[in-house]
Amino acid sequence: MADLTPGDDRFLEQLIDLRRRLHATPEVGLQLPLTQQLVLDALADLDLEITLGTETTSVVAVLRGGRPGPVVLLRGDMDGLPLVEDTGLPFGSTNGAMHACGHDLHVAGLVGAARLLAARRAELPGTVLFMFQPGEEGYDGASVMLREGVLEAAGERPIAAYGIHVAADVASGMIASRPGTLMAAYSVLDVRVVGRGGHGSRPHEALDPVPATAEMISALYTHITRRYSAFDPVVLTVGEIHAGSAPNIIPDQTHFRVGVRSFSNATTESLVAELPRFVTDIGRAHGLTVHATMRTVLPATINDDVEAATFGETARALFGAERYQELANPRTGSEDFSRVLAEIPGAYGYVGAAKDLDPEHLPTSNHSPQARFDDSVLADQALLLATLAWNRLQAEVGEGDPVI
Repeated sequence: MADLTPGDDRFLEQLIDLRRRLHATPEVGLQLPLTQQLVLDALADLDLEITLGTETTSVVAVLRGGRPGPVVLLRGDMDGLPLVEDTGLPFGSTNGAMHACGHDLHVAGLVGAARLLAARRAELPGTVLFMFQPGEEGYDGASVMLREGVLEAAGERPIAAYGIHVAADVASGMIASRPGTLMAAYSVLDVRVVGRGGHGSRPHEALDPVPATAEMISALYTHITRRYSAFDPVVLTVGEIHAGSAPNIIPDQTHFRVGVRSFSNATTESLVAELPRFVTDIGRAHGLTVHATMRTVLPATINDDVEAATFGETARALFGAERYQELANPRTGSEDFSRVLAEIPGAYGYVGAAKDLDPEHLPTSNHSPQARFDDSVLADQALLLATLAWNRLQAEVGEGDPVI
């Protein structure tokens, strides 16, 4: 297969076959033994230096080029979601999990990039590090791999890192990214309000936490519109509230949790410091005890300006300006590739993979049990990843053809 090119039908066919085998056997979380083995089998003939994770079933593969140069990292996440698939696909999952976010395409596309680069190993000026990561869906697998030393796996830290996410609600083959913040940070505010319970007929004998909790929730929604800039916004959702067991009983405590999205490191840090204090002060005004904590689950995914420009220029050179869009605004989801971009300058972007996009209806989005992805984009996805690494290494050594 080393002689295959992105335009070779066999190249796409083999990537589609791998993607569909992955799709049929999704695994959730940090332990993905079946997925790991499929990745290892797909890379077995490429003469790569392979390291397996110990805390998780990650795969790190190092491809050393025939010419000296630095290291570039390419990443693909591997895990599915705990969803029962409802697509009717002949290769659909039947095990209660689903690749509803397209990570099966991410794995196959990254394998394709490895094959393309391995075919031109002798000309490659440097090293490419392939990061196959479990646990993106809420398990912070990127942090685990960083802790295990993925950035040192090639003997020196990468000078740049790139990743791609497919989108089920974007026209197939369209590519998008932007400089600066691409995706939001996600933080969780956890608040327990402690009072003194009593009978609903004698509220003056109790210390009711419910009205104060209601005040806190209302005040939080108002607070973020007055405290934080509309040009560096905060998206706040109180998604969980627990209080009481009967309509005539004043509970002794309430508990609520708040999801908070933010788009800059400065605003995220301010929220983490300020919001627990804000709700605590309201509770104290009512004579209540408040236990409030806030933690950042994931930081914002922030593209380096120079690397984002490289991403866009590479996409336009490969596929034409009409297939690349620079996004005007970040997307409000979160992504643990942000951990890598906090350590290494790089860029993340999207490849549209909408299956049978119907302009008359809203497309099915990622994370839906009905999400369907067009796997014909895999060859382009592989080519984009491979060319990003190739161009970045060529730019560093200052010679050679800038397009693979």
